[in-house]
This record gives sequence, C-alpha cells and structure tokens, in this order.
Amino acid sequence: MHVVDLHCDTLLKMWLSKGELAFANAPQLESNKARLQQGGVKVQVFALFPPPDLSVEQKLSSVLAQMDYFHEEVLGKNPEMKQIKEWDDIDRLRDGEIGALLSLEGVDAIGEDLSMLTTLYQLGVRSVGLTWNHGNLAAGGALDKTATGLTSFGVKVVNFLNENRLFTDVSHLHEQAFWDVIELAAHPIASHSNARAILDHPRNLSDEQARALFAKGGLVHVFFSPAFVKEGRKAAIPDLIRHIEHFCGLGGERYIGIGSDFDGISMPERIEGLSHAGMMQNLLHELSRYYTDEQVRGFASENFMRNRPQKR
Repeated sequence: MHVVDLHCDTLLKMWLSKGELAFANAPQLESNKARLQQGGVKVQVFALFPPPDLSVEQKLSSVLAQMDYFHEEVLGKNPEMKQIKEWDDIDRLRDGEIGALLSLEGVDAIGEDLSMLTTLYQLGVRSVGLTWNHGNLAAGGALDKTATGLTSFGVKVVNFLNENRLFTDVSHLHEQAFWDVIELAAHPIASHSNARAILDHPRNLSDEQARALFAKGGLVHVFFSPAFVKEGRKAAIPDLIRHIEHFCGLGGERYIGIGSDFDGISMPERIEGLSHAGMMQNLLHELSRYYTDEQVRGFASENFMRNRPQKR
C-alpha cells in the first residue's frame, strides 16, 4: 500500500553532515531512498529547515544549500526520485518511481523579502510553514510565551501561497496565529501534528483547531516523535493510533495522513516498530486491525490525493 509522507528533515541531516551521507542508502538517514522503497513511500515531502541560531543571511544560505542537496543528490543521483512541481505530476509517477516535493519550514530565511519566496517557489517549494517553534516577521511560533498572531507580512505570505496553490502549513504556529491563518488560507494543512487531547503540548492540535482544519478540507498528518505521542520517552504504534482515532472522532477520517518527521526527531528514542521509513507498512498493518482497507488507504495516501490543491 502506497504512502504519502508530508514531512522529513533528511535534507537538513545531509547538509549538517557536509555531504558525507549518501541519500541512496546511508544508514544514518531514516528516510533514505532504500528505506522509502522498502516502506512503500510513493510521495515524500522534504523540508528545508534552517537551524534557528543562524542569522537571516545564514538561514537563507542554509536553505539554498539544502535545496542543492535535493537537486544534486536526491534527484541527480537517484533516477527513481522524480520532482513534483505540479500537483498532478503525482498522477504520472510510474511503478518504482517516488515523487519528491520541497517544503519550507519557517520563512525566517527570507526576512521580509517576498520576492525570495517567489524564487523558492520557482525552485520547487510547494508547501510553506510560516514559523518553526518561535515567532518571526510573519507570525508567532508554537512555543512563544506571548500570544502573537499573523503579521501584515504574514498576510502577504499567505496570500502568495493562496494565489499559487501552495499549502499553508500550521504545524508550528502559535494558536493565535493559527486562528488568523485558518481564516485566510485557501489550502491549510498540519504536515506533522498530533492531538493535544491525547498528549498536552502546544505543538499538538486542540480539538477546536483540528475541527477548523477539517471544516476547510485541511489535512492533518500525524508524526512519529514519541515526545508528542505519549507521556514519557517510550511509545508504540498503538499509542500513535490513539491520535488517529481521536481525530477520526472529530470528523477527520477523510483528512488524516502521515507526516513522519524522520531525520528530525531530536530524542534518541523512536516509536517501537517505526524507527525509519522502511517500517511504514508496520503502521498500516496495525491500522488494518481497527479500520477497513478503504480507511487505511485513506490514511496512507488517498486522503492527501483527494484534498491536494486542484487546478483552477
């Protein structure tokens, strides 16, 4: 069964290694090509994430360097990897091919230069999260102590995303910014977020936020960091399924998907039986114990396929 994974930080790990990790099969990469193939991943979204301790100029340099790894290493050395530039490119993938998309995790790297976002879009970015955990010139971040919403520049960013049929990713937004964005965004998603009712953390979505996303046709893709799945540092696949079950109870059955966060999980522990992309089918097998084949296919890929931006 094919999988669409909306979030991994593999490009960041490749950049930090200074080119020492081969995308094809480096065991240090949780979402390398071999593991994507093993796990049945048909579409993988690769995040461009600049470390937060860099200057704006250094963040932009980091984003561009990660993008270079995407084009030269991920695509250039692996003919099975095909860049997705238009949403219907996914429909043209052949057997054995894997679609690869770029996302931008936080607009910190562009300062207040909207033309730079245009450039990143032209280079292949198709999903944009306004912030990481802390606020910037566009919006407040999930871990900010002070409530901060969408700024005037943030409004311009969301309008650009709407005009170009890009996803607006709310996964790291402060709750006040979330409510501002949900009113404005044409294609909102949470690329890697779990249920706050199951694990109380500002990075996870409240029931009200989840319902608001579902009401707009917005996708919510659960992620695999144990710290956001279950109290403590150990979690198993059934613990992750509790989040899916909860979102289903809020009306999200046709909007739930997977956003693993592989290569970006900061703690050493992994969900038992789900420690790299090659194990994706373990999750689907466990889901099949509780849900119909049609529902599991929805969670794996078909909800995404149905709710991706459509041509005008």
